[in-house]
Amino acid sequence: MSERESRAKGGSGTVSSTGAPEVRGSAAALPQEALEIAAGYAFGGPALDLGALLWDGRCLPDAQVRVPLPMLNRHGLVAGATGTGKTKTLQLIAEQLSAQGVPVFLADIKGDLSGVAAPGQPNDKVRSRAAEVHQEWTATGFPAEFYALGGIGHGIPVRATVTSFGPVLLAKVLRLNQTQEQSLGLIFHYADTKGLELVDLKDLRAVVAFLTSDEGKGELRNIGGLSTATAGVILRSLTAFEAQGMADFFGEPEFDTSEFLRTAPEGRGVVSVLELAAVQDRPQLFSTFLMWLLADLFHDLPEVGDADRPKLVFFFDEAHLLFDDASKAFLDSITQTVRLIRSKGVGVFFVTQTPKDVPADVLGQLGNRIQHALRAFTPDDQKALKATVKTFPNSAYDLEELLTGLGTGEAVVTVLSEKGAPTPVAATRLRAPESLMGPVEAGALEQAVTASPLYGQYAQAVDRESAYERLQSRGGKGPDEMREPRGGGAADRRARQKEQTSVVEQVVGSGMFKSLARSVGTQIGREITRSLFGTARRRR
Repeated sequence: MSERESRAKGGSGTVSSTGAPEVRGSAAALPQEALEIAAGYAFGGPALDLGALLWDGRCLPDAQVRVPLPMLNRHGLVAGATGTGKTKTLQLIAEQLSAQGVPVFLADIKGDLSGVAAPGQPNDKVRSRAAEVHQEWTATGFPAEFYALGGIGHGIPVRATVTSFGPVLLAKVLRLNQTQEQSLGLIFHYADTKGLELVDLKDLRAVVAFLTSDEGKGELRNIGGLSTATAGVILRSLTAFEAQGMADFFGEPEFDTSEFLRTAPEGRGVVSVLELAAVQDRPQLFSTFLMWLLADLFHDLPEVGDADRPKLVFFFDEAHLLFDDASKAFLDSITQTVRLIRSKGVGVFFVTQTPKDVPADVLGQLGNRIQHALRAFTPDDQKALKATVKTFPNSAYDLEELLTGLGTGEAVVTVLSEKGAPTPVAATRLRAPESLMGPVEAGALEQAVTASPLYGQYAQAVDRESAYERLQSRGGKGPDEMREPRGGGAADRRARQKEQTSVVEQVVGSGMFKSLARSVGTQIGREITRSLFGTARRRR
C-alpha cells in the first residue's frame, strides 16, 4: 500500500502492532531519546503528516511527526519570525485537511496562498525535501474559493451589514474609547428596537444625526442619552473611515459564513482563501473583520461535541493585530468564543510571530503548537525567546538553542494526542506542500472567481431601503410612526406588496435573500438579539 493510500484509509504506515514506531527498510534503529519522542506520535487513527523528527542534527525519516485529525478542533498556534516558513506550513496543513474532507479557511495576507488550487511544480528543493522526510510527493491542486473584503482585490466580495457587525467590533475599527463604545451600543440598541436596519455606513450616520437633532434628542433620554460631543466624535470617525475607502466593506448582499463549510463533489474540503493583500495597510479593519467571520460562525453553528473530524479549521493570520489595544471586555469575548467554538466543530489556529502576541487566557486553549525559528538579535528578542520556551512542556531539547538554529521549513512541534494529552516536544523537518508554492497567475485567478457559482450571489452590491431612506423620507414623523416607509394608502400598500413579492421571487436562493428575510423582522420593530461582540444573532 502506498503512503497516500495508507493516509486515505486513516493509517500512518509507520506504526507496528505494538504501537511503537516502525523502522522502515534497513534504516538503523532510532536513538533511545528519539524513539521515546517518536512513540508519542504513533497514532492509530486518521492524522495529518507534518514531517520527520530532527535529533542531534540529523533528520530521522522513520520517526514521523503527526497530529490526530479529531484534535484539530482543539485549536492551535503557528508562530515564527518572518521568512521561517509559516505560510508554507499553513498550506501543508490545509492540503491534508482538504484531502480528508475538512473545509479550511485561510487569511491570505501576502497574496501567495492562491497556489493551493494549482498543482505544485517539482524542482530540486522539493525533491530533496521529500526524500529527506520519506514523503511520496505528488503535484496536486485542491478545490478552492477566493474571496476579497468588499471586493477590493481578486475574489468574491465579502461584506457585512453594519447591523450584523455590531457596536463592539465597529468601535474597535473606529478606535473609539470605552465611553464612545457604550454610546455606540445605545445607538445600535435604538436602531434595533425601532426597526431601523443599519445596512451600510450612511444608515448609521443618519441614525446618529437624528438622535442629536431637535426631533430625536429625547429618544435616548431614559437610557442614558447621547451627548453632542460623543456623537460628533462618532460621526467624525465614520467620515474619516469612509474617506479611507472603507465603506465598501459594509452593505449587501451580506456574506453567509456557512459558505466556508462546503466540500467538493469528490468529497475533498473546499479551501476558502480570503485575499487581504490589497487591504494589508488597514490592519484594524481586516483583523476585526476576521473576528466577525468567526463570531458569525459561532452564532450559527449547532453544538456537535467531540466529532471525529472538524467541520472547519480557521487560520487567523497576523493574530497580534486583533489583540493590539483591545479592551478587557473585547479580550474576554475572544477568549469565550475560542473556548466554546470547539464544541461546534471549528478549530482555530492563530498565526503570529511569537506566542507572547497571544493573551495567556487564549494561549492556554491552543493545544497544537508549531513553532518556527525565532531571532535573538536584540534584548527584546532574547526576552521573547525565553518567554516562548516557557510555554512548551518539559523537553529533551535545549529549546533556546534549538529555536534560534532552525532552518526554513523546520519547526518545534507539540500537539494533543488522541487521548488529549500533550505529545513530547519534537523538532521537525516539515514536508513540502504538494500544491503551487506561490500565487496563481492573475488571469487564472480571475477566471476561477467569475466561474464560481457564488460570484453571481455576491458580486453586485445592492443598496435597498434601510434606515437612511426611512429617516430621509419621514416627513417629521418619529420612527414609531413610520410603519409605511413609502406612504400609507391601500393602493400604495398593494403596489408595494406586488413589488416586494416580485423582488423576493427574483432573489430567493441568492446571498441577498437572507438579508432581506432578516430585514422583515426588524421592519416590524422586533429587537435584534445580540450576543458576543454585540453581533446580530437573529439571522438566516
